[in-house]
Amino acid sequence: MNKKYFILTILIFGLNTFLSRAQYTDDIPKNRPFFDKKTVSWGYYFGMNFYDFKIDYDQEYEHIIQESHPGFQVGLVGNLNINENLSIRTEPGVYFTNRKLIFRNLITPKDSLREITSNYVQVPLSIKLNTIRYGNIRPYITGGIIYAYNLNSWENSNNDNYAGRFRMRSQVWMYEVGFGFEMYLFYFKFTPSIRGVFSLQDELIRDNDPDSPWTGHVESMMTRGLYINLTFE
Repeated sequence: MNKKYFILTILIFGLNTFLSRAQYTDDIPKNRPFFDKKTVSWGYYFGMNFYDFKIDYDQEYEHIIQESHPGFQVGLVGNLNINENLSIRTEPGVYFTNRKLIFRNLITPKDSLREITSNYVQVPLSIKLNTIRYGNIRPYITGGIIYAYNLNSWENSNNDNYAGRFRMRSQVWMYEVGFGFEMYLFYFKFTPSIRGVFSLQDELIRDNDPDSPWTGHVESMMTRGLYINLTFE
């Protein structure tokens, strides 16, 4: 996860710098010059995500190996402009992701592997702070809170890991921080962005056996993720 953050951050910053310099001069014709004068604007987005867990143990032995696989998301955008540089934003959407947990303390493949397929319905509320517009480019930073509902949590299932079922909480609160840049094209505004998302609560539902080899020594398990969104408004 740290390697993904580093590589994607370098790519976005590099592309942002290049495009800003290329369009900095005032003699470039401005596309959609009155777009940001609107009080309310709408759009949609799609993108990729990378999820894993931040796992804390009640002992020094870390017995869980994680494998993160890319997922995707799609959703709508609603934007309320407070002024030219500040806006309140919501981006409700559906997020599909797959994670694998490998338990080193168990031998058989049936017991040692848990594949976690999560489908989240997310409703965020965020604040977006823009810089001034450079030609047809405008960088921004954003941050906010997210309510997420996991459709595949199995929270209310009576079966636990002894029956092959890994259970998580269905309702999760998260926060997000991110940055991106708005590109004003002839017909619409195109906005690539990168976000970091972090759970605010423990999501693990413990097995009925307090000494379970899957959940017995886990103090907390919290989702964290990296989003790459492409937005059209």
